[in-house]
Amino acid sequence: MSGSSDSWAAPGAAPGPRSVGDRVLVRVRADWANLPVVREVAAAVSTGLGDGPDGATDLILAVDEVCATLIGLAAPGAVVDCALVRQAGALRVEASVLAATGAEIDTTSFGWRVLEALADSVDCGVGPGPDGRANVHISVVRAETAGAW
Repeated sequence: MSGSSDSWAAPGAAPGPRSVGDRVLVRVRADWANLPVVREVAAAVSTGLGDGPDGATDLILAVDEVCATLIGLAAPGAVVDCALVRQAGALRVEASVLAATGAEIDTTSFGWRVLEALADSVDCGVGPGPDGRANVHISVVRAETAGAW
């Protein structure tokens, strides 16, 4: 769905991708079965940006690692919110999930190292969610260059 509003999806919004200006929002249940859906949305965004095969693969890998990390930390029944945002010469991927108690992102894992190699900056953190549970977020930024997302 397209629109001119630049707001995030409202809580309880229908799952699936939603384009809002230069932002594509994906909201899926935090389940491994939904990871291919997020990958396909990343592929579609990459195509829309005119990325070549290498740039598309890099974006898909980055989004996959971000969402896989969050799914692994998710509380039962949680939803992964993922936004792919085009902004001033860069593409930003922002994702979050309500996490199980004691959840921490392993920034020493192989997957995390791959994510750092694919992006210009990677940031993560844990903060309070709306119901008191931890909300884990990951933000990845990559400058737009020829053939790269």
